[in-house]
Amino acid sequence: MILIVDDDPSVTASLSLLLKQAGHASTSSASPEEALHALAERPIALVLQDMNFSRRTSGEEGLALLARIRELRPGLPVILMTAWGSIPLAVEGIKRGASDFVTKPWTREQLLLSIRTALGLAQAGGSAAASDLPSREDLDASWDFGPLVGEDPGLLRVLEIAGRVAATDASVLVTGESGTGKELVAEAIHRNSARRAGPFVKVNLGGIAATLFESEMFGHVRGAFTDARQDRKGRFELADGGTIFLDEIGELDAGSQVKLLRVLQDRTYEVLGSSVTRSVDVRVISATNRDLAEQVEKGAFREDLLYRVNLIVLRLPPLRARPADIALLARHFLRRLGQTYGRDELQLTPRAVSWLQSLPWPGNVRQLGQALERTVLMTPRPALDVEDFAAATALDARARERDPLPAVGAMTLDEIESGMVRKALRHHAGNLTRAAESLGLSRAALYRRLEKYGLDS
Repeated sequence: MILIVDDDPSVTASLSLLLKQAGHASTSSASPEEALHALAERPIALVLQDMNFSRRTSGEEGLALLARIRELRPGLPVILMTAWGSIPLAVEGIKRGASDFVTKPWTREQLLLSIRTALGLAQAGGSAAASDLPSREDLDASWDFGPLVGEDPGLLRVLEIAGRVAATDASVLVTGESGTGKELVAEAIHRNSARRAGPFVKVNLGGIAATLFESEMFGHVRGAFTDARQDRKGRFELADGGTIFLDEIGELDAGSQVKLLRVLQDRTYEVLGSSVTRSVDVRVISATNRDLAEQVEKGAFREDLLYRVNLIVLRLPPLRARPADIALLARHFLRRLGQTYGRDELQLTPRAVSWLQSLPWPGNVRQLGQALERTVLMTPRPALDVEDFAAATALDARARERDPLPAVGAMTLDEIESGMVRKALRHHAGNLTRAAESLGLSRAALYRRLEKYGLDS
């Protein structure tokens, strides 16, 4: 039973009809007092509530009702309804425990998706509160996590939550250092969802210039701009019916954040060069190695966008925090390398395992895999020992002496480029012409990178 709380009879009638057509029973209340009475008397599974119930438009009544509902039924999902201009109010509601918010006027698809997701999360047990940590065998019996290897408790907790929320359409934010496996987690969520037969579209937002964002994400029609010689589908259209993976979401510039927020809020967009509004049915998974809450405090990331993408947050532990998994991962990589290079006899000595576990691995799982492959290629013997890894590491160290670039897997190309742009600006005291020349760029190209990375000129 869904409780609709709104003082406008036309709104409650419209919502009741929509919910009935979707197979949901509902009841309605016109005031906070009636709503609290209904909660005490009826088996309510979800509340859909307005933020104002009188001539006051501050939203205080809605927040007060939300607080009372949280006191009476802490686990009951509450979806807030508000006008687009009151998004900051809705964000405040999310901070105080609401499950989601929808803007008026809503679309059928948008509202039903929000309801389905909130009910699914409630059934799955919320965001993360299982009392007993399951074993890896238990997890693998319930879900398919593919190449995600490990038995560390921190990783198992992430996998458990990922498995439980996979069946919902909840937006998921995967955080962690570079090389920890964020994309693999996103793929696992899609693979275990009802959308598994649909597309899984990966987008590296850090690699899209602000001027191309609309064309890349929403597509364009022929003639929309000078080089638009034919129609082009955007990433959201390609992901329709499936999952879109927004990697490096923390790299988005302010203008692109606004455009992304609108499609995530309404699940509608317009193709560049067209005035026709299109709808999209898509599940959103995002990833970043940045601290988005810190970015919000700095004004570099929109708070309302953060609350659109982080309904569920999965924080992947760095490899150095799960040393026992290094042996499992190393043997996993070794089996794959043996198949690739026709060397099924490959194995690690106990000394080699201990040595690998003693290293910090700043590039995490990705760096470990690369170190193993390099050692396999350099060592003809089947049993890899410390000396073999040390020789490969020494070769890599000598290469770094000749090439000052960071180790492969330690940084992304965007992180390297951003760092070099910053360094050139400092070296030339902010002189853009000289900085551009030292980087081998035109001033226009440098301006694009300043915009892309949010750097002050």
